[in-house]
Amino acid sequence: MEILLEEFYKTDIILDKFHQRKMHLDEKSYQINGISQSGKTKLVKNYLLSLKKNSYLYIDCSDIRIDTDGLNTYLSLFCINNKIDILVLDNYFPDIKYVNVSQLILCSQIHYDIDFLETIQLFPLDYEEFLAYEHKYDSSALNHFFKLGGFPSMHKINSDEKNIYIQKTLRYTLSEMEFDILCFCAKMMSQKITPYTIYERLKSKRKISKDKLYLSYENLLAKKYIHQIQKISHPKATRKLYLCDISLKGALTVDKNFGRLFENMIFLELLKSNTECYYDEGVDFYLPSNAEVILCMPFADERSLFKKIKQIEAFIFTYQVKKVTAVTMNHEGSISHPFSKVSMLPFDIWAIGD
Repeated sequence: MEILLEEFYKTDIILDKFHQRKMHLDEKSYQINGISQSGKTKLVKNYLLSLKKNSYLYIDCSDIRIDTDGLNTYLSLFCINNKIDILVLDNYFPDIKYVNVSQLILCSQIHYDIDFLETIQLFPLDYEEFLAYEHKYDSSALNHFFKLGGFPSMHKINSDEKNIYIQKTLRYTLSEMEFDILCFCAKMMSQKITPYTIYERLKSKRKISKDKLYLSYENLLAKKYIHQIQKISHPKATRKLYLCDISLKGALTVDKNFGRLFENMIFLELLKSNTECYYDEGVDFYLPSNAEVILCMPFADERSLFKKIKQIEAFIFTYQVKKVTAVTMNHEGSISHPFSKVSMLPFDIWAIGD
């Protein structure tokens, strides 16, 4: 194990062109959580390249050559002997014992309760981050975002290999049960769904344990491959389900529904801005902190928006909604309302403006 640690220490870190994210690392100790391909490793490596080579040790814990017991035995002494200030344990898991260094950085999909580490939750690219990869900022950029989604690696994958690449990545990082659940969730994007419904559908195709399925479903939520939101004022009502990235829809199912894809994309922008939101019948997203309703209406005009406002007027008055924003593909405008400010904004303007 000592020989392998020496190899890790001497190996130069290589990083292709790095596009800045909305978060950055400094001298603090961190736990960086995020799904596979969200950019955790690149974020860390970009930080390490700004430091002196002999000051850090980067270890990818998924390396099959690592003997966990041996690593736990020799790691602390190796860091002391080589005066290592920064230790990075990528793809970390709890069997590995971290050691006392000036700065510790752990990267993993699962969040672990480690008090002295500051947590960074890294999601795939939001639209503003995605634009850093684009050569021009016009309508073609938004169309490109619909095709590629938010995984940074997609910009280097040939278009005909994109779906297979995503499938292989997910099969590698998820259990068989988790993968099957995620495939079903891709069909149910932006819809109300319960784990029991998933169980009922999957058990007809394979022998399955309800307890194991429920546990796998919770694991997908914990890793943030799927997300769900509550119905406002009804915490026990069926929750709406969203995917971690819109690219999973096309990679895992042949079902097409642009409206649901658009809604999922808007949800992810709200998620990445750490905005608390709920749904209600006829209301896509309600943001209590802003007293705002977000409507997902990709092809709306003033006439269709007026009809929609009439349908949800009771909700607007009940919850004292001050602002209603209909997010569209490219239409911008507004309509008058006695209580709320009602406007339409194209997605690209709405996403960057927020």
